[in-house]
Amino acid sequence: MGTDERHELVIGIDPARNQHLALAWAADEARRRGLDLRLVVAVPPSHDRRAGEDRPGRKAMLRTGADALREGAAWVRARHPQLRPVTDLLDGFPASVIGGLSARARMVVLGSRHLSRTAEYLSAGSLVVPVTAQARCPVVVVGDAEHITQQPAYLVVGIDGSASSKAALGLAFEEADLRGAALRAVSVWQPPVFMLHDGKDAVQAQRRMLSETMAGWSPRYPDVHVTHEVPTGHPVEELAEAAEHALAVVVGRRGRGGYVGMRLGSVVHGLLHRAHCPVITVPLA
Repeated sequence: MGTDERHELVIGIDPARNQHLALAWAADEARRRGLDLRLVVAVPPSHDRRAGEDRPGRKAMLRTGADALREGAAWVRARHPQLRPVTDLLDGFPASVIGGLSARARMVVLGSRHLSRTAEYLSAGSLVVPVTAQARCPVVVVGDAEHITQQPAYLVVGIDGSASSKAALGLAFEEADLRGAALRAVSVWQPPVFMLHDGKDAVQAQRRMLSETMAGWSPRYPDVHVTHEVPTGHPVEELAEAAEHALAVVVGRRGRGGYVGMRLGSVVHGLLHRAHCPVITVPLA
């Protein structure tokens, strides 16, 4: 299924916390792109199989989930009266349910609590890590509000020469064009631990790679002002710094990996915890 055939934006709702920042991002994006908006709460099965559906605790979770969906849909309609969000209260573990829905969604939006890495892995309700690692469409993690006071408004895209970063570049251009924003293409050169030269040749090679990757995109998006940057340092820190006042930072994901083939938990995972703006992760189609 191509992205042009996907007409739905899915947002995973956590009934236990305020979702307004993520809801605002999802509602605004659905309006910009003319997409349907689906609000989803997934309720895990009872641990006590004998109790089944009659377990009082699970009944309470179902009621809380239904209330969260109703309130979320009303909030979206108040923000964008033309939107008619669909709500789904589904059975199953949240990460598996949202991951499955990503197969037919244009985009998935999640909120983030900015937990530590250990807490994120151990949190039973955490969606961010497993959904970002496995989703079949772009995933947007909204931890803080967009920075709309910075002028001109801009997005950041991380480029490493991989096919997944080229997919991220395509989405970054789309987002910048939709928003009337500029685009900062950042390719970070990380010096090796032991280096026998000053690195000038390596930096020049990085610049050439960035220019070659960017070639051909600007004519397709003539209204998007683009800058190329090759900072030296750690990719997480440099990308997060570049995106300090950005509308979003966009990065690619290869299979179950991350930036330059690293495991999720390196640059992609690092940005999820370090960046203050929304983080958009794009899988290789």
